[in-house]
Amino acid sequence: MIPKPPFTSDLVLDEEISAFEKLKPRLLEVWDSLTMTEEEPHTSVVVPSLTLDQSELRKLAGVSFYEERLLFLLIRLRNPKARMVYVTSQPVHPLVLEYYFQLLAGVPASHARARLTLLCAYDASARSLTEKILERPRLIERIRAGIQDTNRAYLTVFNSTPLERKLAVLLDLPMNGVDPNLSHLGTKSGSRKAFREAGVDHPLGIEDLRTEHEVIKSLIELRRARPGIRRAVIKLDESFSGEGNALFRYPDLSGEAAIDKALDSLQFAVGTESRSTFFDKYSRMGGIVEEFIDAEEKTSPSAQLRISPRGEVLPISTHDQILGGPSSQVFLGCNFPARDEYRLRVQEEALKIGEVLSKYGVVSRFGVDFLVYRNDPAEQWRLSALEINLRMGGTTHPFLALQFLTGGRLDPLTGLFHSPTGHVKYYRATDNLKSENYRGLLPEDLIDILTINKLHYSPTTESGVLFHLIGAVSEFGKLGLTVIANSRQEVEDLYQRTLAVLDHETAYGQ
Repeated sequence: MIPKPPFTSDLVLDEEISAFEKLKPRLLEVWDSLTMTEEEPHTSVVVPSLTLDQSELRKLAGVSFYEERLLFLLIRLRNPKARMVYVTSQPVHPLVLEYYFQLLAGVPASHARARLTLLCAYDASARSLTEKILERPRLIERIRAGIQDTNRAYLTVFNSTPLERKLAVLLDLPMNGVDPNLSHLGTKSGSRKAFREAGVDHPLGIEDLRTEHEVIKSLIELRRARPGIRRAVIKLDESFSGEGNALFRYPDLSGEAAIDKALDSLQFAVGTESRSTFFDKYSRMGGIVEEFIDAEEKTSPSAQLRISPRGEVLPISTHDQILGGPSSQVFLGCNFPARDEYRLRVQEEALKIGEVLSKYGVVSRFGVDFLVYRNDPAEQWRLSALEINLRMGGTTHPFLALQFLTGGRLDPLTGLFHSPTGHVKYYRATDNLKSENYRGLLPEDLIDILTINKLHYSPTTESGVLFHLIGAVSEFGKLGLTVIANSRQEVEDLYQRTLAVLDHETAYGQ
């Protein structure tokens, strides 16, 4: 009889790391099933925990409902032999599940539902889901019970930390995620080092900083190296969505005293931040200082890639990010694919970075953010790498939505996605559709609005709207959506129509 994995209290760190290493080869054994290239029986255990700095997460309204974003992974149930265990902090509304099941083309909803084990910690506290699971031995047992064969199963996570490593060992599953020992490669400091190693252009800057004094010294050094510089960006090493960035404006005067005083006027990506709170986090996380590239015209594309257990670097998608906030550095959404003029260059530079990460042993999805800029329309676009995200990100679930609905594939030679009928597909996505009028809107109400106004995705036209974060709408007035169509203009027209419909349907008493 095979012994059961230990409980949390039984684990010693060295034994945990050793056991985690022994699990890694099993991921390769289920790789074909994971990538949907073969209809082999397997179980995917999905723990969509945002195991990130909690003080940063609190800036996101309705953050606990972000666990619903990975419900697009139900696409794996299109394989009739696949099973899934999906764990959340709070219960998922039954209508939300029905909404996804009815879009799972080619598979009866009842058949897919029977192969899904949905589990919940019933804990709405502001901690990561993985922490909550580790505190509940009986919940871990229930997850184990949903796995038919651990040799044909794996753990999928949003991001990986030592907590996810521990959970993988307790479940006796290989993790479809980055080894936590390599997480430094995805920090802002680690990103800059990887860019240098890959030979990819990136902004002038200094990494591995910890204190306010080091930041001041680095800002002075940056000015010496780049005379005439007007602005710089101070970034927390482990922030996300641009919300840990602060924009610094150089004063006319030089010297430490002038730079120190100018730090009082930092422009934060989030209005609730202050100098003291920012640098308190900076001392804990570390960070970087780099030049803010000024240009007449600039965009912020990103590339999403995957490194297989075999070490292959595979392109997944390119996007043009939609940024906002006080300093236009907060991720609000994206357009797919990135523009024709630079899409393949972005993909090519990202692949170079992926080769460096692969050399260090990184496995699974990751993203690379870039800045593309020029000062004259007649000039060639210049490209500069900004950061690596060694995790799923804001562009992951929209692409999963596209795969979920169409069953198509990306052509790496063009960077375009084709549906099975041959149509090139485009979309616009956001996690930040917010309105006070949306508050109080129940999932049932939203489904009614979509149905009456014919906003659902249509397999006939291969266009429509897919919503997510539905659980957050009633309390927070916040929704996510992905609008899919056959051209950029069709996407934009449908996106604007969707906003108009929601505004009209929720404009009570106006």
